[in-house]
Amino acid sequence: MARILAIDYGTKRTGIAVTDELQIIASGLTTVETKELLPFLKDYISKEKVELFLVGEPKQMNNDVSESEASIQSFLKKLSTAIPEMPVKRVDERFTSKMAVQTMIDSGLKKGQRKNKALVDEISATIILQSYLYNQ
Repeated sequence: MARILAIDYGTKRTGIAVTDELQIIASGLTTVETKELLPFLKDYISKEKVELFLVGEPKQMNNDVSESEASIQSFLKKLSTAIPEMPVKRVDERFTSKMAVQTMIDSGLKKGQRKNKALVDEISATIILQSYLYNQ
């Protein structure tokens, strides 16, 4: 089997998580500057077998799309041009940032460490991936 890679897209930074090859365990991979995201993804899939990209879908409480959806749509167009062979699925990402911060608190990280937005993004991507795996 191949890995599944989850993307918590942001205009400045993007959190990335991946599964193991058996698609059982979701792990945070890294956070990259968004301007470097496409080169990073191309490089990663040249080294690892990936069968699917999951991209977070930000929604409001009333199920309307979030403001950030416009920038995500722009990214998705670039992604489909850069890596046309890779299927992409969207996953509801409501509350992932809050869940990521709570995960950091629960794991005993100090307040200063919890302000690390890159780590929040990576954990958010992991939560997106875990929710996808759980619902399969």
